[in-house]
Amino acid sequence: MTALLSAAADPAFPAEIVAVIANVPDAPALDKARAAGIEAVAVNHRGQGGRQAFEEKLDAELRARNVELICLAGFMRILTPWFVERWHDRLLNIHPALLPAFKGLDTHARALAEGCRLHGATVHFVRAEMDAGPIIAQGAVAVLDDDTPATLGARVLEIEHRIYPQALALVAAGAFEIDGMRVRLTSGADAAQPPLIAPKG
Repeated sequence: MTALLSAAADPAFPAEIVAVIANVPDAPALDKARAAGIEAVAVNHRGQGGRQAFEEKLDAELRARNVELICLAGFMRILTPWFVERWHDRLLNIHPALLPAFKGLDTHARALAEGCRLHGATVHFVRAEMDAGPIIAQGAVAVLDDDTPATLGARVLEIEHRIYPQALALVAAGAFEIDGMRVRLTSGADAAQPPLIAPKG
């Protein structure tokens, strides 16, 4: 979220962040948003009468602000097909792995356990299936022999901070088209900001 706020502070960035909404009332993200002059809203998922009721309230808050795109960041809840469909191709997520590998949690430890030589992060459009959907951008880092989940995760986080603003810029500028599970760049894409970051060989 901090990387997106920083990128959107540039007047040339093609998206404006109108609000940060958290499902945990004391989430640190809310204070960071306020410090950046962005409206911060808490929609507590507890006490709403179930997932559907929570998502209906979340949807209402988003639509009241004329939100066009949603970027999930640190949102550790699986959204229902109802919500995902209402925001079809307007709902982005970032995942700390090179999807479709290592969906779910503990991605860094799992990549190490499997002996991966590359690991990374993925920005994708959200679908009802967890950690699935057309891939917008990916970034990879080399896995080092002495890596731990913490050290590997720190390098992947740096990649996340680079590719999420790039992916949002592509989507906000309309510089893409979706063909099944493929996201194809169109002529409006910025060639200086490729949607793929790979380790230098």
